[in-house]
Amino acid sequence: MRSPFAALRPLSETLDLLRGAVSPVAPRTLPLPAARGRIAAESVRAAQAVPDAPSALRDGYAVEAAAIAGASAYAPVLLLRAPPWIEAGAALPAGTDAVLPAEGLEGRSAVAEAGAWDGIRAAGEDVAAGDVLIAAGERIGPLPLLALGAAGHDGLRVRIPRLRLVATGLDGAETLTATLSALIAARGGTAEAVAVPDEEAAIAAALLGGEADAVFVVGGTGFGRTDRSAAALERAGAVTVHGVALRPGETAGLGAAGGRPVLLLPGRPEAALAAFLALGHPLLAALSGAREPPSRPAPLLRKIVSAIGLTEIVFVRRRAEGIEPLGGAGLPLRRLVEADGAVLVPPESEGYAEGSPVEVVLL
Repeated sequence: MRSPFAALRPLSETLDLLRGAVSPVAPRTLPLPAARGRIAAESVRAAQAVPDAPSALRDGYAVEAAAIAGASAYAPVLLLRAPPWIEAGAALPAGTDAVLPAEGLEGRSAVAEAGAWDGIRAAGEDVAAGDVLIAAGERIGPLPLLALGAAGHDGLRVRIPRLRLVATGLDGAETLTATLSALIAARGGTAEAVAVPDEEAAIAAALLGGEADAVFVVGGTGFGRTDRSAAALERAGAVTVHGVALRPGETAGLGAAGGRPVLLLPGRPEAALAAFLALGHPLLAALSGAREPPSRPAPLLRKIVSAIGLTEIVFVRRRAEGIEPLGGAGLPLRRLVEADGAVLVPPESEGYAEGSPVEVVLL
């Protein structure tokens, strides 16, 4: 087992080991409403245009625009026959190219004009045949569901990583695992949480139990006399890394048990969240095949000072004018709950000056 005085493994090396040991989970098909918030397993293209023919954007009379050109209440245009009524969304009858509002017709006389394509949606204007409706690796939000439904899809192939959270030796374990479960759900996964005594055999048994694609052990990752998570992982499988050059989160670890990856997360809230952002988030992305959305850098409202040699996690709050740093290691809970993201300062950096544009990893 690693001693607390051994060299910490750089975060970049730990991530390389993690990604090399993880493959995307098998996809499954869900009905569209249930697919919301999940990660698309494959790209979906529209098989046909929507609408597939010119259609009405509003209720009214389907007319030929040229036939009622110049019509007004003072100069009504008498039509040879009454135009057909059309409901919004219906295909336009042949020989017509506009929808005249209901008040634009009195008997057979047009008392208002409508230009060509007024009140009409052209074929393919909503969705063109071949359009990518959702790309593989994208998180499925509520708006893409509209396009998928309009294009005739009633189900979608998704990947849903299943996580098992094993909490040990923690006060308030239920609240910390509930927070981690919510963060996992926000990234398209599901989580099952169990609490076990801080005993090596009990932790090892929990590592091998349940049906999950990966396991997070929360708590007991340090080097004290009652910290037994790393020893339990060694007993149940293998420890690849114990001790990461990450602040907070130095006692995080990585290994495997029962054929699935295991992350060791410290029990202190800010350290657990830091290790989750630095290691848990990439693990979930590797399991789900998720693609990182493009980041929008924003200016720092105060400088960030960091020590060379460690990847530092600084929790932040986004404001309209920029990014407000809240702190990292030892951050009090009353300040941590204000965070909505974090800045990862690389180990070769001493920090960032006020006004520097920084990228935020969202919680």
